[in-house]
Amino acid sequence: MSKADLIRSTRFRKEREADWQRLEALVAQAERDGLQRMDFTEARDLATLYRQATSSLAIAREISLDQALLNYLEALTARAYLSVYAPQERLGGLFRKFFVQSAPQAMRRSWLFILIGFLCMGLGVLAGYQLYLENPAWYHVFMPPELAGGRGPSSTTEELRRVIYDENPSASGLGAFATTLFSHNTRIAIFVFGLGVFLCAPAILLTFYNGLMLGAFFALHAERGLGPDLGGWLSIHGVTEISAICVACGGGVQLGAAVLFPGDKTRTQALYHAGRDAAKLALVAAVMLIAAALLEGFGRQLVQDVSMRYALGWGIGLCWFVWFGLGGKARQ
Repeated sequence: MSKADLIRSTRFRKEREADWQRLEALVAQAERDGLQRMDFTEARDLATLYRQATSSLAIAREISLDQALLNYLEALTARAYLSVYAPQERLGGLFRKFFVQSAPQAMRRSWLFILIGFLCMGLGVLAGYQLYLENPAWYHVFMPPELAGGRGPSSTTEELRRVIYDENPSASGLGAFATTLFSHNTRIAIFVFGLGVFLCAPAILLTFYNGLMLGAFFALHAERGLGPDLGGWLSIHGVTEISAICVACGGGVQLGAAVLFPGDKTRTQALYHAGRDAAKLALVAAVMLIAAALLEGFGRQLVQDVSMRYALGWGIGLCWFVWFGLGGKARQ
């Protein structure tokens, strides 16, 4: 650098250094306390000084000042940019935005894929129910031994009834069944979402299989006249738990559809675009599974009346539906 350039660089820095130092102090304050806690004057000065610093950086690059100054201004303007324009929401605000706005909007945009999940589950339940009625041996084909817990076509009606209405389900075995079923359904939800990207087929087949299992188990009780009783017991947590599987299936199918039918995008672009809503569906399914675990843990012991069981399970299901249908509409 020549002597003239050095003088020009020194003068340039001296004329603006006070503003840069003021900007650096405001940026540090914004990074420490958040932009929301700054008063109006400080926020205004931050924005004004940021614009001035970007102009200084452009001039510095144009007249080729010393590299140390360029590095300083680049770092300062980058930090100021994040302070001025980056989202200022804290973790609590992000959670609130997800539950109030992002999640229900993603559910509505993905309604067709979620409907496919419910159709797969429903068809599986119907097929499992009908196949059991034709030949009870199908029960052992669909129901894993660890879930059956010794119950099957050879069980008496009184044994099945006593399990449903036992006030101590953990002792009767139905509590163990419920816990195992929840663990099974959680794994199914993870798999149907994660494997959906493989051309949709694994998500659809796993959801259908889960329906076959539930259909056969329900048919076992319905054949003995215990269908409404088992339906009430399952409603407590099953409405939420089964819906979570269908939502996860919808997310998996959405990813698979992006791979199969990318449209005018590349498959990578289509998968990225679909993944934003699909990931929200997976989070919704996780929240629903947690809620189902709480319902299964407390509701089945505390609520013994079959009408109350239906009211509790389907009432909570209605709450989910209202959230999905109405949440975030004012912001769309």
